Amino acid sequence: MPKVLLINGSPHKDGCTALALEEMIKVFAEEGVETELIQVGNKAIRGCIACGGCWKADHCVFSDDPVNEIAAKFKEADGLVIGSPVYYASPNGTLLAFLDRLFQSSHFSKRMKVGAAVVSCRRGGNTASFDVLNKYFTISGMPVVSSTYWNQIHGCTREEAEKDLEGLQTMRNLARNMSFLIRAIAAEKEKNGLPKVEREHYTCFADGK
Repeated sequence: MPKVLLINGSPHKDGCTALALEEMIKVFAEEGVETELIQVGNKAIRGCIACGGCWKADHCVFSDDPVNEIAAKFKEADGLVIGSPVYYASPNGTLLAFLDRLFQSSHFSKRMKVGAAVVSCRRGGNTASFDVLNKYFTISGMPVVSSTYWNQIHGCTREEAEKDLEGLQTMRNLARNMSFLIRAIAAEKEKNGLPKVEREHYTCFADGK
């Protein structure tokens, strides 16, 4: 059974971001996709300090928060959904600290794991936040799944967000598309393997030219 890991980057367990992710979980259940929802937005998570220790230890050297535990779950998952509220036209800072360390310190291949970003806001800053989250996927070779609109929901409170019928519809369509893409990739991987990837060149210009 395919599995999707959902990360709630909001400090509020039952807020607008949670509502969007819960709407997706309902559809994943219908599609036969196993899910696990983890909240990180209310955790004390430090940012990456670029110490390089993870290249020796093969995990983040800071073990006082859930980064390494979630990395193990991410490795086994077929897809990752990252949800965040919008703070000053950007995702929650705690979530960004978590994602920097998660993607930097987990050295397993993420190629062809399916990624989806979900943002919630009162009014603006949603597309800027959406763009930030998607970059974690695209640098890692993860196909980004789309819906019938940008993956966003509006409302200051959960009660307000429940009135955003198009936003909730977008979440349902996103989950259906993600389920389809995960199955399609699995079928093609079994038949023909993964696409060839080149790694010969690395832009550095160490010679100053």
